[in-house]
Amino acid sequence: MSYLKKIFRITAVLFILLHVLFSSCNTEKKTSTRNNKIVIAHRGASGYLPEHTMESKAMAYNMNADFIEQDVVLSKDNVPIVIHDIHLEAVTDVAVKFKERKRKDLRYYAIDFTFAELQTLKVYERFDPTTGLAIYKNRFPSTTGNFKLHSLQQEIEFIQYLNTKTGKNTGIYPEIKAPEFHKNEGKDIAVIVLNVLSNYGYKTKKDNCILQCFDAKTLKRIRKELKSELFLIQLMESDEASKKLNDFASYADGIGPYYKQILNTKVAGTFKFTSLVSEAHKLGLKVHPYTFRADDLGEFSSFKEMMQTLLIDANTDGGFTDFPDLMVAFLNAKK
Repeated sequence: MSYLKKIFRITAVLFILLHVLFSSCNTEKKTSTRNNKIVIAHRGASGYLPEHTMESKAMAYNMNADFIEQDVVLSKDNVPIVIHDIHLEAVTDVAVKFKERKRKDLRYYAIDFTFAELQTLKVYERFDPTTGLAIYKNRFPSTTGNFKLHSLQQEIEFIQYLNTKTGKNTGIYPEIKAPEFHKNEGKDIAVIVLNVLSNYGYKTKKDNCILQCFDAKTLKRIRKELKSELFLIQLMESDEASKKLNDFASYADGIGPYYKQILNTKVAGTFKFTSLVSEAHKLGLKVHPYTFRADDLGEFSSFKEMMQTLLIDANTDGGFTDFPDLMVAFLNAKK
């Protein structure tokens, strides 16, 4: 990296940090319970800046998200890295910098690189590695900027520092990614992540941390075997998972379903719902569906309709969104 590029990056980060601190001085000490619904910044403010970059997290913090999400995988030297995939090629320049480091399946795995090596990569807006085209064409220009990967520890320190300076209490919402893959690579990602969280004061449900995972076996182990007292969310990918709510309630505090699992049909312009939310609530489980995207509306005519339908009409307890400012504004208007 050239001297001028280093100066540019440092200046940009300082500008965002100062903006966060200045703006947050005029906010409530703790982002309010907006009808008891929480706003989870999905990979940060990923609708505006490349996902899981520190800049995206700073922007989400400034937008008053209640929680900021961290997807976590491990590096070769067991550093928890904040990145959505176990692979690198869809969000970094790894295929340029380390062309020969791909595996037989032609993928580049974060676990094959040390933390120091990973920090040399540039992070971009998510793109299709086969075409080079951005997944969301109207988001931050793909393959531009000078964003970097960072560790879970670095992000926690960043958020905790901002909380100390602003008086807010923004929470973290880490996800343990691909525990079976890590196990096959000889690494116990659950234990490593729990140790990091504990070292930074996240140990019980009273602490502002929600831990999530798609792997039910791992999440149950975290509660039963590893004796974690954290607030746990069982993520759900398929409709089949909805048949396991009783089991989930034996170890988890909530579920994170794909939003389509909540919807049933649309009759005369009105959405009907499955029984998932009501059944979960009967078991004492919170429901945080994913993902609310203003530029990927699916069956909805507008982002407002999407939020009204899934947050209010379906009576969920919050949601994951790439656009935390829009969800914060929507819920604040509902007070």
